[in-house]
Amino acid sequence: MRAKFAVYALLLLALAAAGIFAYQQTRITVAVARPSRGTAVEAVYATGTVEPVRWAKVSPRVAGRIVAVLAAEGERVARGTVLARLDDQQARANLEQLAARERFLRNEVARLAPLAREQYVSQQDYERAVSEHRQAQAALAAARQPLADLILRSPLDGVVLQRDGEVGEVADTKDVLFWVGQERPLRVTAEVDEEDVPLVRPGQRALIKADAFAERSLAGRVQEITPRGDPVNKSYRVRIALPDDTPLRIGMTTEVNIIVREQRDALLVPSSAVADRHVWVVRDGKARRVPVRTGVVGDSRTEIQAGLRGDETVIVHPPSALRDGDAVRIAPPRT
Repeated sequence: MRAKFAVYALLLLALAAAGIFAYQQTRITVAVARPSRGTAVEAVYATGTVEPVRWAKVSPRVAGRIVAVLAAEGERVARGTVLARLDDQQARANLEQLAARERFLRNEVARLAPLAREQYVSQQDYERAVSEHRQAQAALAAARQPLADLILRSPLDGVVLQRDGEVGEVADTKDVLFWVGQERPLRVTAEVDEEDVPLVRPGQRALIKADAFAERSLAGRVQEITPRGDPVNKSYRVRIALPDDTPLRIGMTTEVNIIVREQRDALLVPSSAVADRHVWVVRDGKARRVPVRTGVVGDSRTEIQAGLRGDETVIVHPPSALRDGDAVRIAPPRT
């Protein structure tokens, strides 16, 4: 009898063990994490280029062959400094011809004036000579401008940032032969998507990355936003002021994150845990679906504004087949 009872007890233990094993096998294994506290930062991303605040492009007003280049890259120049000259032989020949005619007509007026007073020549002839002289003066003045247009001058005090064009080349009016600007202050001109630009305000901080300084996050501040956007690229131009000690150099391309909101001591969970405004938590060995209100959404962390207290166990990568109340098993932490 005792032997039979012992057999039954062993069978019951075996069945219980089998049931527990089967239950363990039906549970879903999930990775979990605890919410953390930190700073939630919402930023607007853009790309831009470093440029001087004061700079100008210098192009010829008329087409012509370059006969002299008088300024080198990196050279400091004053406003009005001659940068280059274009071929002016034809313009000078025309000017000399007009100047000779003006001198002749001036002398003719001087010769006829006393004769007209003594009535040796008609007043009509004298007035005709005066009129022709005035026309010659006007033509001579007009001819001086094309000659001046063949001289390229710096429009401001600064440094020759870039020079294009060599002696002997023919420059057109659309060609930029010189870039002149001041080395400081600098700014980043960035293109911000039209969907994001309502969030951007002057005075906001900006974090700037450049390939030349890959390990550093450089500082800037939003200075101005152009009122008119680009309807083709669907973007707005945003200018970001740089400090005088910035290591960035003119012409560098940058990535910009404009800080539009910063929340300290925010409740943060892994972004992979949030889906469709819900997170999954583990309670008493079961998965529970909890609605939440989110704030800043980042690549790795998401701000939870409501729905969690902060002491929950959150499922990091909830399986798509997970249902509310499903039994789960917590995966051991990775070593």
